[in-house]
Amino acid sequence: MNVADAMTTRSELVTVELPGTRDDVLEYLQEHGFSSVPVVKRTEAGEEYRGLVSRDALIDQPDEDQLAILMEEVPTTTADADLTVVARQMVEEGARRMPVVDGELEGIVTMTDVVHAVARGDAATDATVESVATRDVNTTYAGTPLPVAERELFYANVPYAVVLDDDADLTGMLTEVDIIEVARIVEGEDDTGNSIANEDDEWMWEGIKAVGGRYVPTRNVEIPAEPVSKFMTADLVTISGRKSVQKAAQEMITHDIEQVPVVSGDRLVGVVRDVDVLEALYE
Repeated sequence: MNVADAMTTRSELVTVELPGTRDDVLEYLQEHGFSSVPVVKRTEAGEEYRGLVSRDALIDQPDEDQLAILMEEVPTTTADADLTVVARQMVEEGARRMPVVDGELEGIVTMTDVVHAVARGDAATDATVESVATRDVNTTYAGTPLPVAERELFYANVPYAVVLDDDADLTGMLTEVDIIEVARIVEGEDDTGNSIANEDDEWMWEGIKAVGGRYVPTRNVEIPAEPVSKFMTADLVTISGRKSVQKAAQEMITHDIEQVPVVSGDRLVGVVRDVDVLEALYE
């Protein structure tokens, strides 16, 4: 199976153009739940692909407004590349999506596109969930303020947290998408201290005096300081370790999720992520 058989084509892609601002990207991420948006620039020769802007970049650089600085370079591929080879490259390089470029942007292939192929049986694997799931699960408490939970996801370097209740039982799932949906940009000012008057006489250090405050504009990402329980998904989808990876892929596509908690009875024993589905293709 080639990339062309799985990718999202250019005609279906949402893109932003240079020059542009972070608000252009934030609108698309919040409206469609995307994790990133390709950036293009129109020239006399046609459209040129320039990079991607991800939801991580918007949160990590709240004071930056220009797309040219927010965007990042990621590995690219071509439409005729083998999908299994590309899946392995995505896993090894930590790239959740790869633009398909051959002179110009032809589309994009994402981990979700590969999961779709596995769910349909087009990219076959005999692996079971327990053979690919990780036992290292990122968790947070249902009462944790959302800004703290966002930092927990950031430091754990994963896009989710399984939410535990007062009894440490599984009660929900929080993802980066849940956070970006309620994040907003807040304009403000920072006090830089007193401004200085001109010297009164020949001795500058004797004539310096403060004559008022100076302020500089700021921009920050504001995340509601309410508990995780208000924003998490409480109606959880879970899966048994004995199920096939194809079944896990089908659950991800059906419910539009990127990870599924793995349970034994009512006990949490791991999590299977879309990246684990990709690994199952070549292990």
